[in-house]
Amino acid sequence: MSILITGGAGFVGSSLAYLFRNKYPTRKIVAFDNLRRRGSEKNLEKFKELEIEFVHGDIRVREDLESIEGNFDLMIEASAEPSVLAGLNGDPSYLIQTNLSGTINCLNYARKHVDEMIFLSTSRVYAIEELKKLKLESNGRRFVNSSGDIDENFSTKGFKSLYGATKYASEELIIEYTRAYNQKVLINRCGVIAGPGQWGKVDQGVFTLWVANHFFNKKLSYTGFGGEGHQVRDLLHPSDLFDAIESQVNLVSKYNGEIFNLGGGIEVSTSLKELTSVCEKITGNKIEIASNLNTALVDIPYFVTNYNKAQHAFGFKPKKNIENIVTDIYQWLKKEEHIVKGIFA
Repeated sequence: MSILITGGAGFVGSSLAYLFRNKYPTRKIVAFDNLRRRGSEKNLEKFKELEIEFVHGDIRVREDLESIEGNFDLMIEASAEPSVLAGLNGDPSYLIQTNLSGTINCLNYARKHVDEMIFLSTSRVYAIEELKKLKLESNGRRFVNSSGDIDENFSTKGFKSLYGATKYASEELIIEYTRAYNQKVLINRCGVIAGPGQWGKVDQGVFTLWVANHFFNKKLSYTGFGGEGHQVRDLLHPSDLFDAIESQVNLVSKYNGEIFNLGGGIEVSTSLKELTSVCEKITGNKIEIASNLNTALVDIPYFVTNYNKAQHAFGFKPKKNIENIVTDIYQWLKKEEHIVKGIFA
């Protein structure tokens, strides 16, 4: 099986490329990326070592995609401007051109050169105002939800963030392509993906940043929703995402155009306050954490994925828990400290 990964030098794309190469030493794997994200260029040497072909290009440019030689059994569309804050304080052109126009270019390329496509969407397609209506109470360490976790039928109507809106629009176009052209595409709405190799920032990858700041003894802030760190997310390790995609590969035709939630679920969920305790335990460091009461327009207090549909269809169930994820990030930071401290420290 030959595999093309767009956004292949980013955190998710490169993680999948390495996992595929580790399991399948002789497969053709091509990573396509514009190297815009910080740290992405640091994957190029390892790509060469592992014989993962790298093509430098931008999904916004149709000709760049057409420069990729050959045909592929599978395309994993992992490219995106992934920040939920993108475009809010300036020009949203790059966000829209990447997450929407880029998807169109990928679909058109795939029609000619790819048998099956798996599109990585986001849990951010769900409506923010509806998520804020969940019945939440604090137990002193986290928000607890009595409304039920979020499945694929949760409302997508209304304000989502510019990022969420572009990904949702891409989903709608993909469904049209599966009907109009009988194109084989499956959509995964991924929750928070966190693990080693992620150059986390406040606006994207905050859970990896949380570990890194503990590792390098840097300050942090609990921001929004009372400033106590009670907001909750579920996390998904790249290896669990890899297992999910592997289980889907031979079933794309069966579930063509369908949407699946992929996330850690309640078992792999954490508040920032709980995450702090895990980081202190694993890194051995206790840092100063301030309180910021300002809640961002696009922030939400709680999201935990209901992945029952994916479990029934593909047997999906995450194996890595919160402590596993933090440990893997810590070990990566420790091993690559000479490289990562230039960005995190």
